[in-house]
Amino acid sequence: MAALRPGSRALRPPLCRSFSGGVGRLARERGTERRDAASSRVSRFCPPRQSCHDWIGPPDKYSNLRPVHFHIPENESPLEQRLRELRQETQEWNQQFWANQNLSFNKEKEEFICSRLQAKGSVLRTESGQRAALDAEEMADFYKEFLSKNFQKHMCYNRDWYKRNFAITFFMGKVALERMWNKLRQKQKKTSG
Repeated sequence: MAALRPGSRALRPPLCRSFSGGVGRLARERGTERRDAASSRVSRFCPPRQSCHDWIGPPDKYSNLRPVHFHIPENESPLEQRLRELRQETQEWNQQFWANQNLSFNKEKEEFICSRLQAKGSVLRTESGQRAALDAEEMADFYKEFLSKNFQKHMCYNRDWYKRNFAITFFMGKVALERMWNKLRQKQKKTSG
């Protein structure tokens, strides 16, 4: 796993820092939260406790998505916590959708290949033990049929995906404003005190 670190100064405005979780130490209760979350995921990687960045893991074998372990700052505000939880919920929702979709796709693809090979009178394995395959034109029929059959499901997914991302972006803006407001208040306290 690798830590998310902004590569240039252009990526350092407060909005980007709010996405990466900001700087701070990990909360003490994070260890149990990680263990609970890790038991439901395929990857059991746990970033170092002293880390202050989000970590991206290897692709999940079912969804092909890379899981993110979100950093929890010690002094996380309620707004920052809501943003992090919304991001985690969205990641889990996305993970579940694509794991189910890929499972369905692979199962239907196998059934299609078997039925086409049987219709041709071909065997599933060649004499050398390799799997028999269909040509690109025959597979194009499957892809077209699969996409047509799942069109409505993909439309609902896209609608929900955009709703969730707009909500995340809205909260990122609120967190960035909250952080700027807190910095401004700290500067005012230093100048007045």
